[in-house]
Amino acid sequence: METLSKLWVYNKEKVGKQRDISLMREHRQRYGLTGNCFDLAIWLLDEFRKDGVEAYPIGHNLNTEDAHVAVVALDESGNRYLCDLGDQWIMPILIDGHNEDFTDEKLSGFFPAAKIQVKPLRNHVEILYHRPNGKVSRQTYETTPLEKGYFMKAAEISQNIIRPIPLIESRVLYKNEMAHWEFDNWSITLSTTEGLYKEDTKRTISDFTEIIGNKVGFDKDLLHTILLEYRNKI
Repeated sequence: METLSKLWVYNKEKVGKQRDISLMREHRQRYGLTGNCFDLAIWLLDEFRKDGVEAYPIGHNLNTEDAHVAVVALDESGNRYLCDLGDQWIMPILIDGHNEDFTDEKLSGFFPAAKIQVKPLRNHVEILYHRPNGKVSRQTYETTPLEKGYFMKAAEISQNIIRPIPLIESRVLYKNEMAHWEFDNWSITLSTTEGLYKEDTKRTISDFTEIIGNKVGFDKDLLHTILLEYRNKI
């Protein structure tokens, strides 16, 4: 997940536009870019559609700076699974408490560098993230399906809300686990089950370009250009 493509597209015509699937694919293949949570949800929904899997978008705080969206996919029996590529989930998780396979125990392997618990509510599901240092954080998802037109309108609005600092999140292999690598507010953090590892923030744009490009595979020329655009916004 990254917000760099949002600023790049916005600056082309000084207006943000929600990219369609074909353009996202082109940017992925040519530059290594992925997109924000709306981009990834739209892309995932299209993949599910092609595979014959019923799925729908969910979200909260739409049309604001804090908007976040994800996807719920249904299996052949109608059981619901949360899929959140924007938050770097490793695999979908069952959220229907009445299912015999459901558990509210702490589970590994679903989210990088944390165990998770699922707490179903009436029209929501609460996720508890248990970090290696004992800290527990929470996120609540509204599970009511978003109407397609409303969802796409919210996506368009999101592309015009430009955060003044770059954000990149990626799942990376670390020893024998899937860890969480993040570039946020000009700081790099690796979250693992062993703890957090932070890198020196006193870097030049060229330094960050090399580090990020090598880590996540972005085109370095474009990456350098976008990082300069962000730096000029501060």
